Amino acid sequence: MTGPIGICIHGGCGTLDRSLQSEAQWAESRDHLAQSLTAGWRVLKAGGGALDAVEAAVRVMEDSAHFNAGYGAALNEASFHELDASIMNGADLSAGAVCAARRIRNPITAARAVMEKSSCVLLAAEAADAFAERQGLAMVANSYFTTQQRVDALASLKQRAERGTLAAASEAEKHGTVGAVALDAHGNLAAGTSTGGFNNKPVGRIGDTPIVGAGTYARNGVCAVSGTGQGEFFIRSSAAYDIAARMMYAGNSLEEATDALVFQTLKGYGIGAGFASIDASGKVRAPFNTLGMYRGWIGADGKMTVATHLEEHHLGAMA
Repeated sequence: MTGPIGICIHGGCGTLDRSLQSEAQWAESRDHLAQSLTAGWRVLKAGGGALDAVEAAVRVMEDSAHFNAGYGAALNEASFHELDASIMNGADLSAGAVCAARRIRNPITAARAVMEKSSCVLLAAEAADAFAERQGLAMVANSYFTTQQRVDALASLKQRAERGTLAAASEAEKHGTVGAVALDAHGNLAAGTSTGGFNNKPVGRIGDTPIVGAGTYARNGVCAVSGTGQGEFFIRSSAAYDIAARMMYAGNSLEEATDALVFQTLKGYGIGAGFASIDASGKVRAPFNTLGMYRGWIGADGKMTVATHLEEHHLGAMA
């Protein structure tokens, strides 16, 4: 079987106001999105599987300081990092996840190891770290993930909390997540999501990212979805699964289903939200209801697009 291929990624909604970074910094962010897409696309173009493509794309963003996952992840209220990730195989609905991990360099790879090499779906905290280490995955000191940008963001949020102005903080100050979804030439769909949570989060807080059906979902013949936004509301809404359910049971298109979640259900809670999504035909959709969302895709036509705010940058066809 040889069908269409495609990949869609996000690097978190609630993008900073354009004035808060230089154009060189925005250009570097877009370049890292393009690197992520390229890593996933090469897998798909060579006939590889959707799971491999998703993992490859997410790892690039986990290694970039521009995104809240892996290196550059958010700091919790105690000034250390607790990382979450999940991955799902649309072919058989298998899934794996880690949460509150502290030493795993690439949590998305650990999530896949949980899926493929354990009897669990989700491992937490020290158990997740120990499992990843036993699997021979790259381990680092918790300080590896720290960047000055996250140190500054934590200080800003603590000051806001003291002044009683925390509600006025931007989505970009608080949250951030990365994710990828892909369709391979054999019709298999996969989704993966990774995050450091939100800045100044309580120690031990777990959001939607490692919760299958909340922040991540994939089912062959339907769609693959990765979400970004305030995870508590994604969990309450079973947001990622709801998109698939709307398509399966109500006959919604990918656009109708994702837009309903972003612009109605989740916006109704007063939160910023966005998704990277792809359907079984290779159609991609990346809606968001905030100032911007780091995002990009390569559809069945092989053309790459990346964006941070409303305008899209079309980078042409892939080789």
